[in-house]
Amino acid sequence: MSAARIEFEVPATVASLDEVQDRFGAWWDTLGVDDLRLRFGLETAVAEIAANIVEHTRRADREAGRRYTVELDATDDELVAVLRDNGLPADVDLAAVTMADVDQESGRGLALAIAALDRLEHRHEGGHNVWTLACTR
Repeated sequence: MSAARIEFEVPATVASLDEVQDRFGAWWDTLGVDDLRLRFGLETAVAEIAANIVEHTRRADREAGRRYTVELDATDDELVAVLRDNGLPADVDLAAVTMADVDQESGRGLALAIAALDRLEHRHEGGHNVWTLACTR
């Protein structure tokens, strides 16, 4: 594993969101990238997708022991985050995502992630929801 790539697993709980952000910050600090637009975009999207994983588990799945893995990688061309969870398959149509109305309390996460990234993909494979988030350098 190169210094530009890390991977870690956390429980699908609200408490994990702080750990994900802390680890993202520590990873980012090793990159030597000064582009705040890239950092803000990827960090926002990682936080939103992680929150969606936790929320989906809490609302729809409710099975104890759900976990998710976060992989962060920097290549010459892009910064990539891959989040994998072992929850129920999520039925996601990214092409249909719109921003929630101002008076709604939720429904902005995917729209924010799409706006912040150059690429957002979701698939279900091998019993995992797999989210790929990328910002072009």
